[in-house]
This record gives sequence, C-alpha cells and structure tokens, in this order.
Amino acid sequence: MPAERSATLVYDGDCGICRYWVDYWKQQTGDRVVYRPYQEAAGDFPAIPRECFARAIQLIEPDGTIYAGAAATYRTLRHAPGRAAWWWMYEHIPGFAAASERAYAFFARRRGLLNRISYILWGARPEPERYDLVSWVFLRLLGGIYVIAFASLAVQIQGLVGESGILPAGEYLNAARQGWGMSAYWRMPTLFWLNANDAALFAATGLGILLGLIVVFGIWTRAALVGLFVLYLSCVYAGQVFMSYQWDLLLLESGFLAIFLTAGSRIVVWLYRWLIFRFLFMSGIVKAISAQPTWHDLTALKYHFMSQPLPTPLAWYAAQLPPWMLAVGTAATLVIELILVFLIFLPRRLRAFAAWCILIFQALIILTGNYGFFNVLTIALCVFLFDDAAIRHVIPQKLSLWIQNRAPRPGKTATACALVLTLLVVPVGVDRIVQALALPNLPVVNSMTQAISPLLIVNAYGPFATTTTSRPEIIVEGSDDGQNWREYDFRYKPGPIDRRPSWNIPHQPRLDWQMWFAAYGSFSQNPWFERLLRRLLEGSAPVLALLGPNPFPDHPPKRVRALLFDYRFADTGQWWIRRQEGLYFPEISSK
Repeated sequence: MPAERSATLVYDGDCGICRYWVDYWKQQTGDRVVYRPYQEAAGDFPAIPRECFARAIQLIEPDGTIYAGAAATYRTLRHAPGRAAWWWMYEHIPGFAAASERAYAFFARRRGLLNRISYILWGARPEPERYDLVSWVFLRLLGGIYVIAFASLAVQIQGLVGESGILPAGEYLNAARQGWGMSAYWRMPTLFWLNANDAALFAATGLGILLGLIVVFGIWTRAALVGLFVLYLSCVYAGQVFMSYQWDLLLLESGFLAIFLTAGSRIVVWLYRWLIFRFLFMSGIVKAISAQPTWHDLTALKYHFMSQPLPTPLAWYAAQLPPWMLAVGTAATLVIELILVFLIFLPRRLRAFAAWCILIFQALIILTGNYGFFNVLTIALCVFLFDDAAIRHVIPQKLSLWIQNRAPRPGKTATACALVLTLLVVPVGVDRIVQALALPNLPVVNSMTQAISPLLIVNAYGPFATTTTSRPEIIVEGSDDGQNWREYDFRYKPGPIDRRPSWNIPHQPRLDWQMWFAAYGSFSQNPWFERLLRRLLEGSAPVLALLGPNPFPDHPPKRVRALLFDYRFADTGQWWIRRQEGLYFPEISSK
C-alpha cells in the first residue's frame, strides 16, 4: 500500500518509456511520491478500471483525488522542488491543459516514437538538472574575467581619462553636472562623482582586481560581486567613449545577474540563457536588417578579416581562403545567430548542440580577431547551456562533492527575488529586441526600459551590423620643423607595413580600438582626437604610455598632424600595403 501522506503514481510496468520517465521523476520527487506498476498495484485502487491503468498513468493523492494522463504528470512534478510551474500553467493558462492532454494521448498511442524522441532530447538515462557545478565554474570564470578587465584598464585609464589624459574624467563629470544639475547623478551613476583624480581612478581598478580574485577564490562572493558591478559601472561612465563597447555592457549585465546567482535559484540560470539568446539573436538581427549587402550576399567574411579593428596573424591566412569557404562561414554566422540560438530553450541534448556550435564559433573568432575579453565572456556564459551531469566528468570527484555540499539551497526569499528580477529583465529584454527590429516601442515596457537604462543591466547588442569593405587607417605624425615628419607608432593597430598583426587577447587597447572607429568618420565626429594631438604636443607621459616607442624621446614635437591611409592585406612579401588617401587632421603647433 502507498506510504502514509505520500502520493502514489501507478504506471505500466511493461512499458519501457514509462519506466524511463518514472526513473527520472523518482530522482526529483524523492519519497514525496511512491511509484508502483499497475500490474501489482491495480488491486489496491478498485475505483480505477484496469484499462485506465493501461491507457495512462494515474496519480492518487493522499486525499484520494485521482489525476490521469498529462494532469498526473504535472501533479507529480508539483511534488518536485522547483517544478510546480507546470501544474500552475495546466490550471491557469487557457488551452494549455487541452493541448497537453492531446499530446499525451498522441504519444500514449505511439510509445516507440516517444522513446526515440526522449533519447534524442534527453539521452539514455536522464538526470534531474542541477546547476551547482555550473554556477561554481561560471562564478570563477566571471571573477577571472573581471580581473582581466580591470587589469587591462589599469594600465590605460590614466592616459585615457586621467588628469593628464585624453578626456579627463573630472572635467567630463563637472560638465555633466553643470548641464544636467542633480539629475546627472542618476543619468551617470558612478563613484567618481566623489573624486576623479588619478589616484582614485587607479585605486578603483586595483580594487576591482582584488575583488575579482576574491570571487575566484570563493570568499565573500556576493559582496565582492556587488562591489565589482558598482566599480565597473563607475569606470564605464568615467571612461566615456573609451568604455562604450558592447563587451563592457555584456560584462555589466552578466555581473549583475551573478549577484542573484549566488543564492542558488534555478530561475537565474534561465535568465542567463535568456541573456545568451538575446545577445546572439540581436547580433543576428542587426546583420539581417542591415542596409549593407555584404551579409545578404554572403561576402561579409571576404572583407571582415582584413577590415576588422585588430586582426590576429591568422586573420591574414583566413582572408586567403577560397570565396566559397568564406561564403559558407558567413552563412554559418547567420544560422547560429538567427536560428540555432532557439535551441537554447530546448531540452539538454539540443541545448548542448547549440552550445558546442557557439563555442566553436567563438573560438574561431578568437583565432582571427583581438576582441579583448568579449569572446572569453561569451564562452563563459555558454556554461549555462549545460548542467552538472554534462560537466561533472571534467571536475575531480572530490571537488565536485565539496562544491555540491556547499552549494546554496534557495529559500523563499531567493526565489521571490529571482521572480522579481525576471519580471524586470525579461520584458525589458523583449523591448530591446523590438527596438533592434525597428518596431514600435512597447508602451509600458519601454517606460521600464528608459527608467533602468542608466544602470546598464539590460542592454542592446548587435556587433558588426555592417562589414566595411575597406580599411582606412589614421597615421599620426610629429615634426620639429614642419619638413621632416616622424610617425607615432601604436602598439596594436596596423602601422608599419612589414609588421605582422599581433596577439593581445584578453587585453583591450582602447585607444587603438578608438582609432579604428575614428578612421571611418571625420575628426569633427571624434572630438577626442584633437585632444589626443594636444596631449602629444604637451608630451603627456600617461598618453605616450598608450603608444609604442616615442619618436621624440627628448622633447615633445612642435607640430603634429594626422594622415589618412588605405590599408589592405598584402599578397606576398609583407603583411600590409598602404596608399595615402589624404589629410585627416591638419597640422597644429604648440605655439
């Protein structure tokens, strides 16, 4: 007889697919449900005709209430922690119950088909999905990425936005306060309102490195994650144009969700999947609706390897691939970003297939382009497309047990916070997708989007909406007499034609990147560029530290100018060929 105060599920013991799913449910419900084959239990429930047992599973609750078919399935899952939503949908969503019962009846008559589908989607022996190991691995990866991001910024921040930098943060914040008044504090939430001198900027990056290491070692993780988010948000606003990249936004959004991940709620795992989907899908949308033909005619990769901001040495070889291979690569990019991403929301095997495709895609990008920590962070996010069963074999058994024993078990407060977070993140994320599709704004949701926009916790994405077919490069020169000009060398962007492209992952040289963007516009569209030239005339040490060897080691030049060149990969003998296109910025002097 059933155990007291336990529900009893009666199933067909001769049905292989029935046993398959009963084994899975047992692992989730524990002793809250007793499972018995009807071949030996039917006599204990005379109120249920024997043919009903053969036709569908039957769940008998302790109060004697009987559920059959899909209803029995969802009621059984109601006894599993975190699975009550299925029964709620069955009861409250119009049409869901009827559709579920029709699907159950369809597969009950075709159990062989259900068996094949189950094997394809879940494997030979499914386990309840747990994310203790996944969460632990991701938090360590995220902590390491924070360390990388802050360390990369630490060696640049004074030259970029320090007191003697290109765009001093103190001047910028003072101007914002004068223009916006008190609202400036909400429009640009940053700790540097308190002080934006060199010491404060450098201290912030140093503290960020320390907090990242604390997360890596699992000490005071939640508090450290809060501190990291606040610090990086502060740096993004203080960094102005130099901190406006999509990977900065992705790190902020990932770091914000991580604060809630520490409570152990499965809902946050789902929100990370929503983030991965939204980031990739929006990347595909902007390519699909782009007015530029290179994505439509599948020629984007024909130009991309040469025209991207900072190619790696392997980019030269990739550019030499046959046109048909480059077209296939372009098509694969669109397939992954527009179609394959929907597998993220499907059962574990299809989700794992999507994950491996994305991982390979990101690895190929790393091999051919320098994008700082962008692709590393995307790879880390893909951890959430697996579960503990998928990654357990790569973690030592003792460590796995230690992690699982120390993993947080979400209580009501954690679940409530995750639900509130979902009600914010999902609608605003949908609104971001609607914006990417150039559709009318969602009335109420768009107000939410505008309200939280300064926090940068739900962002718009869409890298490489267009692929440029040429590569303009700005060459900065200095002179003492106006006749003999010496070229300033940037460490990472193309300069000397015989210098091969370099590797700088995971460091992001932000000035070199910004020079790439500036080359596609005019100096009037990039007001920071004149500030760069003025700093060179002054001989600003922090700014010169951002560049390669100083062509004027003894004194600053008396004149500077900027020329515009067209760069292309050379066929043989050297890495680049270049042709002067004209003047980018006219000569200015220190007098």
